[in-house]
Amino acid sequence: MSRKNELWYGDNLTIMQGMGMHAVDLIYLDPPFNSKQNYNLLYKTMTGKPVPEQVEAFCDTWEMDAQKEAIARSMPVLMREHGIDDYYVDFWRLWMQALRNTQPHLLAYLIFMVQRLLYMKSILRPTGSIYLHCDPTASHYIKVMMDGIFGHGNFRNEIVWKRTGSHGGSKRWGPVHDTILFYTASDKYTWNRVFQDYDPKYLADFYRFEDARGRYRLVTLTGAGIRTGDSGKPWRGVDPTDSGRHWAVPKSALEGAYPDRDLSDLTTQQKLDLLDEAGLVYWPTRGTVPQQKRYSDENPGVGIQDIITDIGPLSSHSKDRLGYPTQKPVALLKRIIEASTNKGDIVFDPFCGCGTTIYAAEETGRKWIGCDIAILSVKLVREVLTERYRLVEGAHFTVDGIPTSVDGAQELFNKDPSTFQNWFVERVGGFPMQRKSADRGIDGRIYFETRDGLREMMIQVKGGKHVRPTDVRDLRGVLERETNAEMAGFLSMVPASKAMRDEAATAGMFEYGGVQYPRIQFLTVAEVLEEKREFHMPTRVNTKLTTGQQSLAL
Repeated sequence: MSRKNELWYGDNLTIMQGMGMHAVDLIYLDPPFNSKQNYNLLYKTMTGKPVPEQVEAFCDTWEMDAQKEAIARSMPVLMREHGIDDYYVDFWRLWMQALRNTQPHLLAYLIFMVQRLLYMKSILRPTGSIYLHCDPTASHYIKVMMDGIFGHGNFRNEIVWKRTGSHGGSKRWGPVHDTILFYTASDKYTWNRVFQDYDPKYLADFYRFEDARGRYRLVTLTGAGIRTGDSGKPWRGVDPTDSGRHWAVPKSALEGAYPDRDLSDLTTQQKLDLLDEAGLVYWPTRGTVPQQKRYSDENPGVGIQDIITDIGPLSSHSKDRLGYPTQKPVALLKRIIEASTNKGDIVFDPFCGCGTTIYAAEETGRKWIGCDIAILSVKLVREVLTERYRLVEGAHFTVDGIPTSVDGAQELFNKDPSTFQNWFVERVGGFPMQRKSADRGIDGRIYFETRDGLREMMIQVKGGKHVRPTDVRDLRGVLERETNAEMAGFLSMVPASKAMRDEAATAGMFEYGGVQYPRIQFLTVAEVLEEKREFHMPTRVNTKLTTGQQSLAL
């Protein structure tokens, strides 16, 4: 892995395990929690229709199953391997037991996240930072685990981002913010001062004067206390001693006005003369004590604060909106990247979604690595990089993890069967089911329109080298059980045998608009990759996302 400008398709856990130690300078992640909502909204955005049963498809993403139970049992060993203190290991055991009995969905999510956060600790450089973006649903639980993984002493901020202007809540305060947890790998971390523009009300309240140069405020030119030296002497008839004070010439203002001049040997009165010559002294019409003019453009702005109110969410009509309901603005990510990295550093987003972090890194001169488990996301980001940012794939960035050959598909299946399954379903234009267990024989769905509404073709994936007539017989049973499914698609690595095709023929035909469609159909990896065949069905729903400038086909 070249460690720069890489777009990966696949599970970030697998990808991080191949990155090695201390590979990146900044990790930003906006991990899923309420997948049922996020993905269903995304698919509805793509199709323009409320896709049926998609809620069901994602509702149990965070259920405790045999796989997560096995990970939970091995977690103490994994935590020790990553240098976690025994105190937190013991705490994890107790907490896990308590959550198993009270909040099993939350426990399943924490198992998923902690396993990945441990590897994030390993790939983060000693001067690096990690920002985890979440909402109050899970932020406090995640913080406890991040304290144990990254160290409580390396916690820097809980940043609040006001993500919306108002939100109705009849029996609670309106929820309008997200939380961003900021940790560093050590106490010696990269930090750059970043400034935000002054609030207009602040300028109106404090910079109340204006001249040809701009808005300014008045600042005293004296300091408390009497001095007997040069700073206590009169200047232009004004003696600061009369008011119990002394001259205090603002060094920054003088250096700003005369950047190439040596000011070290000047008297206080000479410095005041230069300040006046530069037009930076205000002489009152009444009274005698002059003041400094401090212009609003002398300062770069207000240092970034841990409550962000000046960056709003993307509007529904923004040209940058890519269809993701949880898409974050590029300005938010640029602020984080500029504060915690330098040009040329490597930014990593393990849940890159529609690519906001990647675009922000590109715009600020950083290298980047992004990955997502949805091939939809990878294809979308690739299109935006090539069309909007004019980057050349291969020269400016690489895309890895998407099979382009039968051997590549076999390699993906051997390494990560779940990702292979999702890839195959999405490759034929379907929506993958996110179930990890008890999927009732359905790995995905393709939707098509009829006069009676939206209907579906169920999809089943077999990645092994052996398929049998009993597999088709089982699929037929699932098809008969699913009332909204008119057809079923059988995706496999190897071709279906004659016996399998004979079994499929017994399922009969689906007739629509005077056209007969086989109720059970077959496709292989080779046929799909070589675009030799596709499923035969009525018009599919529109599976496209619009970038604001073009439509990106799935």
